[in-house]
Amino acid sequence: MNAVVDAAAGRIRSYLVRTVVNSLATFGRAMQIAVSATYYAVADIVQRRFSWREFFQQTWFIITVTATPTVLVAIPFGVIVAAQVGSLTQQVGATSVSGAAGGLGVIQQGAPIVAALLLGGAAGAAVASDLGARAMREEIDALRAMGINPIRRLVAPRLVAMVLVAPLICFLAIIMGVTTGYFISIAFMGVAPGSYLSSFASFSSMTDVFIAVGKSVFFGFVVAIVACQRGLETKHGAKAVADSVNAAVVVGVVAAFGLNMALTQLTTMFFPMRSIV
Repeated sequence: MNAVVDAAAGRIRSYLVRTVVNSLATFGRAMQIAVSATYYAVADIVQRRFSWREFFQQTWFIITVTATPTVLVAIPFGVIVAAQVGSLTQQVGATSVSGAAGGLGVIQQGAPIVAALLLGGAAGAAVASDLGARAMREEIDALRAMGINPIRRLVAPRLVAMVLVAPLICFLAIIMGVTTGYFISIAFMGVAPGSYLSSFASFSSMTDVFIAVGKSVFFGFVVAIVACQRGLETKHGAKAVADSVNAAVVVGVVAAFGLNMALTQLTTMFFPMRSIV
């Protein structure tokens, strides 16, 4: 009996150690790709060697796969926030601050999270599948054989495209979420238009928008690196591309959510909410 327990404990310990080591190795490769892609992107733009054609193609592709889903996600999100906030403020008799609560919720948390979800679920999956298919067809190995760095040729343009599109998605989510929340509050929650706009203008500021945009840019960078790494490291086999896409979506979204928690704590510490008192 003791031998069985010791064997099971050994297997569990070996599995945990192997998982931790593999995770650290994957993180290290991701950091290496991030540093290399950032360096090549900046250096090639300065030296006028950047692959602008690939960049514009990827930018337009990311916009086409994320614009409509952003609208479809931001509208229900704005409705939910307005309904919950409106119900709570009515119960405590503070309907005059419903605009501030709903608007700040959308700007500070809703829009960056929507951007992270769409970048990871739509754009990240597309990038991972594209690079994974190239790896399956041995195009990545062919580039290396010809002396072309795949990170410079493929990853850098996609990274810049993702970082550029991220704030656009965030702005779109802010506009749709705040507008939807405004109309829901006016039409169904009995909030006066002037009261909603007054409270929103009193508590919110451009700093909140800048923080949301900064979060979305950071999320776009992380999602792009994760998707490119998973795509480039796709193995051979029938399920290889599907596994890479699944890993890119899950890891990218989970990483964005974890970073959002940390960034929210930092921004709350250094940029506290405005007070009208």
